[in-house]
Amino acid sequence: MSELKVGVFVDAENIRYNGGYQMRYDILRRFAGRNEGIVLRLNTYLALDQLRIKEDPEYAEKTFAYQSMVREFGWKIVVKPVRRFLDDEGNTKVKANADLDLAVDAMLQVENLDEILLVTGDGDFLQLVTALQNKGCRVELLAFKNVSRQLQRQVDAYYSGYLIPDLLPISYEPKNEWGKPGSVVRGFCSKWFSDKGYGFLSYVKHISPNMWVTDPREPDSPYAAAFCHINELAEDVTPDDLQSRDTIVEFYLQESEKNDGLIAQNVRMVHTPSKGIPAFRRIDDIA
Repeated sequence: MSELKVGVFVDAENIRYNGGYQMRYDILRRFAGRNEGIVLRLNTYLALDQLRIKEDPEYAEKTFAYQSMVREFGWKIVVKPVRRFLDDEGNTKVKANADLDLAVDAMLQVENLDEILLVTGDGDFLQLVTALQNKGCRVELLAFKNVSRQLQRQVDAYYSGYLIPDLLPISYEPKNEWGKPGSVVRGFCSKWFSDKGYGFLSYVKHISPNMWVTDPREPDSPYAAAFCHINELAEDVTPDDLQSRDTIVEFYLQESEKNDGLIAQNVRMVHTPSKGIPAFRRIDDIA
């Protein structure tokens, strides 16, 4: 059996402004290759403000250092120059739209790929996804917030980037060991008992080929569950918020003193869309 050939295409500016600032490209590559296939293409489309490069040495140094780090992880960087223009009110606006570049590259390279991971929330890629699927390619989507609902429905699987272990660093816990007692993780509520004032929060223990096995009771599931009491919810997190599996929370894991399980403490809100598709739910499971 031939190995799965995977390509990753990152709309970096969309991700940056929609919850994915400081996304780790090494972890993203690891996630894309979780099925032990060959990650054949790794393309990310970054904006470059050439005017600021000339005027701001510190910005130039940080920009080129960042690009160098991304390249060290094996990524091809496609640079899109920033354009400035005046809007109808005379205000200067900047734009660096790489949609066309990404779409053309994906269509040209799909002939050699079995699966594409598209990293964006932009609904403008809806037709691209359809075209790629019509060529027999499986298309998966990873994004953080402000994700097009139509795009989520069209792809073969959607993953919330918030839930991928270590994909986004925990700024206040730089040495965080995701999933271990004392660590911080991000997850969602799998079950809440409003009359009893407690429930269970699910999180991903590690990157796995079985991301679709979301029931932590299954032996091959990468998910685990932690008990959560209502007293551990921050003021901006309500039991009503937790009724939606789209609501992403961040919390500390601690060992329970009563049994061998884990408990969630200091539960804080990360993201709560008004409507959406549950993270890590297969699109073909939706009625």
